[in-house]
Amino acid sequence: MNYLNDYFCIVYAVVDIEATGGNHIKGKIIEIAIYIFDGEKIVNEYSTLVNPEVKIDWYVAKLTGITNKMVAGAPIFSEVAKQIYDLVKGKIFVAHDVDFDYMFLKTELKKAGFDLNEPKVCTIKLSGKVFPEATSYSLGKLSEELGIHIPKEDRHRAGGDALATTKLLGLLLSSEN
Repeated sequence: MNYLNDYFCIVYAVVDIEATGGNHIKGKIIEIAIYIFDGEKIVNEYSTLVNPEVKIDWYVAKLTGITNKMVAGAPIFSEVAKQIYDLVKGKIFVAHDVDFDYMFLKTELKKAGFDLNEPKVCTIKLSGKVFPEATSYSLGKLSEELGIHIPKEDRHRAGGDALATTKLLGLLLSSEN
């Protein structure tokens, strides 16, 4: 167990978002997955497609496998905002390239009337400190090097990437002992 967890009840919300583009001002969330992790095990999870109310460009569909047809019947973000906010509130927000996921979620939650202001941890930056010998810090390559299995069909999907990030966080926390 992580030293800090012996004294504090630290809980992490490990988040991955797939979006219509890379800019949180113009882009929209099309899928989100959240794993609630207590430092040792996953204690809760949430995943949903999100109807962005805009067309998903072909290159995003090709990368993620998420099509306009798939999100047509999905909830719009405002319909799931409270549930998402309640899951991440009061937890350490963790993501692989945390600023991307955090800013997308912060922007969308603000539009729905919620203020996301949680501490955040980037597993890319933390991996660089803990595993300086890694050949790459992309989630796929780092996971492969560390023996974290991500099925090919789950890459660039929120659930698969969030689960891989959760497993990576577990390795990072255990390496601090």
